[in-house]
Amino acid sequence: MRRSAEPSPATPGPVALVGSGEFLPVMEAVDAGLLAGRPARAVFLPTAAGQEGPDRVGYWLRLATGHYRRLGVEPVPLAVLDRDGARDGANASRVAGAGLVYLSGGNPAYLADTLRDTPVLEAIVAAWRAGAALAGCSAGACALTDVAADIRAGAVRPGLALVPGLVVLPHFDRIEQWRPAVVGERLAALAPGQTLIGVDEDTALVRRDGGWGVEGRQRVRVIGADGRRTGYEAGASVPLPST
Repeated sequence: MRRSAEPSPATPGPVALVGSGEFLPVMEAVDAGLLAGRPARAVFLPTAAGQEGPDRVGYWLRLATGHYRRLGVEPVPLAVLDRDGARDGANASRVAGAGLVYLSGGNPAYLADTLRDTPVLEAIVAAWRAGAALAGCSAGACALTDVAADIRAGAVRPGLALVPGLVVLPHFDRIEQWRPAVVGERLAALAPGQTLIGVDEDTALVRRDGGWGVEGRQRVRVIGADGRRTGYEAGASVPLPST
């Protein structure tokens, strides 16, 4: 893969909050954009699926490995499934040199609680702050923000707040079929200064170069305190704070 000059070590890389579709062809362009100008090395963690058993974990690892090979990128599967794995210095060391770190789907509350205050999370943050891209899909997107809510199970835990001020509802074009009152529930629970965001399936809200934009197949919605939904199509800029 051809690379341009790598970003300054003092410049954090882009962040992608993805509604669904990780490691599928529909999201190849998004991931290729995240990796542009960065080392062709993608580290991916199926941590959010750690409670779902080896078959499901294996599915994510195989899917991601094939996806990044098709992109011409070195795949680095990191099967951190519990707190012991997240505390393992050998796992943390494998994050170094990543051009992209990706957290895939499952249970966002479990993901946040597993990684919180661990060497693996410290390594992820260090890589991102040094210029690597950071992405989370579905559960991964929720865990990167202020609130890691498992919509189906109803569990709500603090997120990792690497993207502070946002609360994300992934699968937004379908989520109210699963939990009809979810938008009102999340609005009522917002803390001062937080913004509720809905990200459709096969779609990403991406922060790069100091601003937010929409990439992928569908839309992102910013949901006001009154419940009003303002939609943004792929290619649009989204007026959100950059920090």
